[in-house]
Order: sequence, then C-alpha cells, then structure tokens
Amino acid sequence: MAGLSSFLALVVGTTLWLTLRDEAYVAPNPSAPTARIQPAPAAALLQALTTAIRTGDRDAAAALADEDDPEAQAALRALVDNAEAIRLRDVALRYLDELSGLDPQGEWRAAATLRSRFGQVDPAAATVEVEVGFAVDAGEVTITDVGGNHGATPVWLATPVQVRRTPDTLVVATADVDRYSRLAVQAVAVVRRVVPDWDEPLVLEVPADARALDAALGADPGSFATIAGVTSEVPGSSGDDAAVHVFVNPARLAESDPIGQQVVISHEAAHVALDATSTGAPVWLGEGLADYVALRDVGLPISVTAADLIRQVRREGVPTALPGDREFDEESDYFGAAYEGAWFACRMLARRVGEDALVSFYAEADDAEDFDAEFRRTFGLSVAAFTRSWRHHISRLAG
Repeated sequence: MAGLSSFLALVVGTTLWLTLRDEAYVAPNPSAPTARIQPAPAAALLQALTTAIRTGDRDAAAALADEDDPEAQAALRALVDNAEAIRLRDVALRYLDELSGLDPQGEWRAAATLRSRFGQVDPAAATVEVEVGFAVDAGEVTITDVGGNHGATPVWLATPVQVRRTPDTLVVATADVDRYSRLAVQAVAVVRRVVPDWDEPLVLEVPADARALDAALGADPGSFATIAGVTSEVPGSSGDDAAVHVFVNPARLAESDPIGQQVVISHEAAHVALDATSTGAPVWLGEGLADYVALRDVGLPISVTAADLIRQVRREGVPTALPGDREFDEESDYFGAAYEGAWFACRMLARRVGEDALVSFYAEADDAEDFDAEFRRTFGLSVAAFTRSWRHHISRLAG
C-alpha cells in the first residue's frame, strides 16, 4: 500500500500546484495549416497575365511565376511572344474554380476562361476553358503553368510557336513553319482555281503532335491520331462569326510524300473556302468536292487517286450506294474508299455540267428543301439515276 499512497500524494500535490499557479492552464490548439488555396490572389494573377499579353510585356508575365522556377518564367515569356507574333486580340483570362485540392508542394489546378482571337483573320473572339496551375508559398501565390487536361489548350498557349504571315495565309507551328507556310500558300492558289470568289485568309495551326492536336481541339486523347488534317471551328467559337482554322497532325502528314502533303492541305483549304463546317450538304458531296479541288491539277493517274476504291470493288464488289456518313469515320474499313468514291462522283458531275455549276450546286444543297429535286435541276437526272451511272463507271474502273 505504500506505493499507492505515494502515488496519490503525488497526484494531489500536482493538482494543488496547478490550481495555485498565477497563469490559467490552456490546452494547446492543433497546428493551423501552413497554406491554403487562395482564389482571389490567383484571379489577380490572371488579370495581370491578361495585361502582360495585351501590352506585350514578357518580363511582367515572367514575374507572375516563382523566382526559383525558370521553366515557368520561360513558358510565360513564350506565351506573350506567341500572342504578339500572332497579333492576338481581345485577350482575357478569368479564374473560374478549383480542379484539385492543395498538394503537399502547395500547388493546385484551376479552371479559367480564355477569350482571344487571331487579329486580322478571325471575325470574332472565341472563349474556352483552360487549365492553369498555381502554387502558394509563405502566403505568396504564383503561376506554375498554363494548359492541361481540362478544357482546351490552344497551340499558342501550350509551347513556343513560329509564325509566318502572307496576305492570304497565317501559319502557327511549333516547328518547320516555312514548309507549312509554303503548303498553305499553294493551297490557296489551288482552291482559287475552282472557287475564285474565296478571299478570306487561310489559317493553319500545327501543334507538336497528335496529343497536342487533341488538346487544341478540346477532344479526347486519341481522337485525331489517324487524321493528317482537320478543318474545324476554333473551340469556343460558333455561329456566323465562328473562326475556322485548319489543324494539322504533323506526324500523320509526314507519312505522305510532298504531293500527298499538298493534297491534304489543299483539301482542308477547300473545306474552309466552301464553309464545310456549317453546311447541310451530304458528306459525300462535301468531301468529294474538296478532293476534286485538291486533285484537279495534280496529274496523278486514276490508279493512284482511286487505289482504295479499286481494291474494295475487286474484293467486295461495286458499292450499292454513294458513300454514307458512317463510311467517312476514320475507324471504318471503307474510309479511304469512301473518299475516293466521293471524289470520283464529283469528278463525274463536274465533267457533266462544269465546275462552276458543281460549286453552285454545293452552295444550294446547304439548305435545299428537296435535295433530289435540286440535283435533278442541276445535273439533269435523279440521284438514283446518277448512282447507277456512278456504279457502272466504278465497275469499269476496277476492271
């Protein structure tokens, strides 16, 4: 019992001492977090970046990154340089919301809206959501990077670009810009032989790779891996004033020889000239006419320009109908043959009534209430009768 008595005395003595102390005892609070997400300072940084872009102040942009982060500083300087070279206008960045929590390094991801347009070529500004990285350290917020998996990442926002401008073209590329500029200039000349009234500039954007192309268009990864070029409204742009650019997958385009590369760019330029992104015409007519324009003066033998179609006919027989929409899906087994079949159809129609009438018909087909009736008025036979003729000529072509 002696041990227990001593213990009780110690407890009583300690309690009495605590009671008689001058200072009241207060249990310590848990440690407060050393950092937290700060939307207001982040929003102010985006406003400052907007001002830097508008004024071309690359050093002011770099100062929005941490002084110990030269990579982020260089990226923000490049962003301002890109905007100045493109002559970007109506630029505005606005903080929206967090995409992630604060990580152990004090960084977080956020969504922001980006409004911009290519000056002198785009009719109106486009607005997209982009991803921005921020960091907070000792209460100071900085920008770590711009662009990511959320929303879209315009080519000029993602990496340093090269810019070439002519009276008829604007090319923005991550590399080899002079070659792409030559392709664009030639494409304009090719298209104007058939569509002489087209006087709008051709805008060509060439990201670093297929992944960057998907990001530029705000598409799921892999969406454009097999496509050499695509004509599209700029993400965030719509309506009559939508900006329409040609986007290139450089690796896919490089698989073609120089003639094939020119055909691809001329084909996409024809889509721009013919307002393909807003037409209601059948896909076979739009794609066939674009190929007709691109191939018109190339001088390749038909055994080359219709090679996939010939192989399909010899393997499976003559198609029963003009190519349908699903056959133009890049995942389709008939993808190449569909394009060639559409081109062959437009070639037949041009030979029947002339190029001007074919181009005019394409414009009329956009909102034609009765496509078959309009077709008959222009070409002197029904779509069904033309399809029979087209099938007959394809059969002869395949031997």
